[in-house]
Amino acid sequence: ARVVGQCRLVEDMALVKHSGFVGRLPCSRVWLKSRAHDVIRVCVNTVTTPASAVPPPAGKKKELLDHGPDLQDFISGELAEKSNWDEYKGTLKRQKGERLRLPPWLKTEIPIGKNYNKLKNTLRNLNLNTVCEEARCPNVGECWGGGEYSTATATIMLMGDTCTRGCRFCSVKTARKPPPLDPEEPFNTAQAIAQWGLDYVVLTSVDRDDLADGGSEHFAKTVSHLKERSPKILVECLTPDFRGDLQAVEKIALSGLDVYAHNVETVRELQRLVRDPRANFDQSLSVLKHAKKVKPSLLSKTSIMLGLGETDNQVYATLKELREGGVDCLTLGQYMQPTRRHLKVEEYVTPEKFQHWEDVGKELGFVYTASGPLVRSSYKAGEFFLKNLIEKKKAESS
Repeated sequence: ARVVGQCRLVEDMALVKHSGFVGRLPCSRVWLKSRAHDVIRVCVNTVTTPASAVPPPAGKKKELLDHGPDLQDFISGELAEKSNWDEYKGTLKRQKGERLRLPPWLKTEIPIGKNYNKLKNTLRNLNLNTVCEEARCPNVGECWGGGEYSTATATIMLMGDTCTRGCRFCSVKTARKPPPLDPEEPFNTAQAIAQWGLDYVVLTSVDRDDLADGGSEHFAKTVSHLKERSPKILVECLTPDFRGDLQAVEKIALSGLDVYAHNVETVRELQRLVRDPRANFDQSLSVLKHAKKVKPSLLSKTSIMLGLGETDNQVYATLKELREGGVDCLTLGQYMQPTRRHLKVEEYVTPEKFQHWEDVGKELGFVYTASGPLVRSSYKAGEFFLKNLIEKKKAESS
């Protein structure tokens, strides 16, 4: 907004809030004129995309001026308090031809902090990739940052940044024949993690159907190097399905890791719509079952995205089938469309609904269930509960 003459910035801000603006504009120039007639240019992150352009009545306008947001509210970005989530009146289910707006509970802070910058610089120096960045995860700042009562975690993506599959929810690059593997990557990964001093690391990878073993040997070498340098670190491997090759699964399951993870991604009924045709629910479940079969002390883990058009009955049936298949840990999170080329969000699931599915997971007997709009498969993977669970299982088996 450009304001010339008497300063009307606070008034305009109150009107903006009344109009129900959501979203962000990279930078808006606001021109103010002081009493001394000096022109000052202020650049702030403001809020855009009006839900309604109808001006408020005169009486309402004065009330908004007295009680509306000030400049500091806009600079801080604290215009959507959690206490107001229940009052959100936006559309949560997509109608044909419509694109849903982002509800307030899915807006996150820009990642900052010493530990975040340290991890990012080390990754660049050693030419390593993370799924946190490649898949545009909204929790990267929180997971990499750690904290006094939480564990700093990072999810390293092995075998390059190009996948041989083309799932309709994923923003990772695809190609029939990606570049060859970097033979130094297992060593470099172990070296980087030793420098970071992480408590818990997640190793994942792109699908490499162009390789005879799907890259399982590369995976196993990385785990071995990690355990040699940092015996106390907890390692989770989030693997592909290796086209159903159970020998490849066994190689990783016996490599020294602590958690074997593989994501079924969505309910059984939506597999063909969401995933690459080479993936399917039964194949994914066989991977998780076989990992537990060859090493019963392992924790097995999977993840499901919600908001793709699934029904409650389908979600419940999927959770029940996973638990009956011996899966120990479960995470559920909101699907978020990475680009316009990918599947549209069919529904924004409320935090209350996610809490319901977490309660269902506990009732079904999963030893660990994390369910929330911003939860991802490796979200806060090193939470104290999961760490203590692994350490307890190790003590029991020794």
